[in-house]
Amino acid sequence: MTSSVNQSQNLNQPQPLALAKVSIEDQFWSPRIAVNRDRGIEIQYHQLERVGAIDALDFSQPPSPLPIPLSSLNFVTPVMWWDSDIAKWIEAASYSLATHPDAKLEALVDDVIARIAGAQQPDGYLNTYFTAREPEKRWSNERDFHELYCAGHLIEAAVAHFEATGKRTLMTVLERYLELIGTVYGPNPGQKHGYPGHEEIELALVKLYRVTQNPKHLEMAQYFVDERGKQPHFFDLEAVARGEEPAKFHFGTYEYAQAHKPVREQSEVVGHAVRAMYLYAAMADLAAALNDSELRAACERLWADLTTKRLYITGGLGPSKDNEGFTVDYDLPNETAYAETCAAIALVFWAKRMSQLTRDAQYADVMERALYNNVLAGVSLDGTRYFYDNVLESKGDKHRWDWHPCPCCPPNVLRLLASFGAYIYNASPSEVSVDLYVQGSAELSVAGTTLKLHQTTSYPWDGAVGIKLELEKTAQFGLRLRIPGWSRGATLKVNGQIIEIGDVLKSGYAVLECIWQTNDEITLEFPMPIERIRAHPSVRADVGQVALQRGPILYCLEGLDHDLPLHQIVLEKTALLEAHFEADLLEGVTVITGMASAEDLSTWNGVLYRTDQPQARAVPIKAIPYFAWDNREAGEMRVWIRSE
Repeated sequence: MTSSVNQSQNLNQPQPLALAKVSIEDQFWSPRIAVNRDRGIEIQYHQLERVGAIDALDFSQPPSPLPIPLSSLNFVTPVMWWDSDIAKWIEAASYSLATHPDAKLEALVDDVIARIAGAQQPDGYLNTYFTAREPEKRWSNERDFHELYCAGHLIEAAVAHFEATGKRTLMTVLERYLELIGTVYGPNPGQKHGYPGHEEIELALVKLYRVTQNPKHLEMAQYFVDERGKQPHFFDLEAVARGEEPAKFHFGTYEYAQAHKPVREQSEVVGHAVRAMYLYAAMADLAAALNDSELRAACERLWADLTTKRLYITGGLGPSKDNEGFTVDYDLPNETAYAETCAAIALVFWAKRMSQLTRDAQYADVMERALYNNVLAGVSLDGTRYFYDNVLESKGDKHRWDWHPCPCCPPNVLRLLASFGAYIYNASPSEVSVDLYVQGSAELSVAGTTLKLHQTTSYPWDGAVGIKLELEKTAQFGLRLRIPGWSRGATLKVNGQIIEIGDVLKSGYAVLECIWQTNDEITLEFPMPIERIRAHPSVRADVGQVALQRGPILYCLEGLDHDLPLHQIVLEKTALLEAHFEADLLEGVTVITGMASAEDLSTWNGVLYRTDQPQARAVPIKAIPYFAWDNREAGEMRVWIRSE
């Protein structure tokens, strides 16, 4: 591939800390991470084994029957992405090994990697579906098939495994595969001038570049991003080569894959939500790596479109089941919300990269919202059941499942929770940023010295945060503390001295440029009143309703806690609401209680319609965190509550 990479990179660009340098001893996150590690990794391996994904790596036997008949699907089959599910499992297991060494788990990972290596073809090709079932269709339909998508997840797994263990076994396999991909796709004569239908490999290549410093990986990522949407359209050309009419395909529009125009010209978030977020994450990566102001500007335009017109209050995105993605501005239905778990996870990826790129807290605010709400709702508290889509209202017929024919979300949750420590801090040679408030410690190098930063907090149930610095030697550097966008009236002290936040606030961070000494202490206090959130009037589904929020946590009503249908509850403007912690409920949560009203149905006397004002009665309400719903008995759920 011809080199086109601008090598003038920003060496002071903030980066997340290595997982081994972050310890988490947090009452909120530690139990979830432990369940993810101790139960989720094992359960998901056995699920992959049960459905045949692990055995599919072995070509010594004929391929087992598909879990879903080919005749029932008109464009793809489930096993086309099995490699990606295995890769995400390896990635999660590797993150776990980085923080909690486990000889048995490491041996299991090594075994799966050996199977992957055995599945690699002599020319470097690696995709179990096409090798076993349709080898003649290799590289024939990137629009609909998932070859490069699976390759991307395998690359991410290889990077995670190498960083956790120092072993190059999977890295070597993937670098061979990339040599082949580099001969197939590229700008030169004889190559396909194309890109993946499902984005993923782009961000994976940047990850690989950061480890190997091989410019070919960055060049390939840049090529795939910049080639997207150019004319003549690659998807049309490959369709003609297959003998198909380009316009006749399942989704019928290239907006579905964000390939309707070159990415640098895009300004609206469209199409399949997961694909979009993976693409934008890669664009942010490249903007940072290449100091590319045009790509950064495109990311900022797209971010503004998403967050002002198309984002659920839960941090979920993509309202439509039909395209697993976006429709039109302000279309945010509740009962039919899709809000795929994978999409919220991919939003976390993009938001993290944007926070590093811009040093602007608005991105970490959305990252926090998605993490504490939509992402956590995607997995049950016991780590065994999952939501693919995340509704904001249910009549009681919506429940988590054990597995799915397209099980992309469980291993995605698995790898995110296993790597959670990487989302708390950013660091550069001269600055440290705290993006999330999580009790624990971090060790890093800054300003020529070693810093151990200790956080003490009961966040998100309480807004008090203590930070203590342990320094090898006195040093001058910047400490950036995110002041959450939901917070009003926050206070800040350094060694007991009050600092006016307004005097040091920059892009949503309190920026403290100091000569720091060991044992310096910072305290933050974020008041956490119960707030009633209202949606933009153009969001038809939420007109005349409010949602309850306290700190970063969004709340919902469950039918289990109420003796009447939830849609009948009306919350008056003057209703007094209180928050208190219930240690025995849902593994310990803060709940919101108070009094609301509902029409007295006994006064209707069998009448269907009436002209006079119905009488109302007082009813108690109890709201629980949205992430914890559907962990008890089946029943109704509602985020948006009728309001006066």
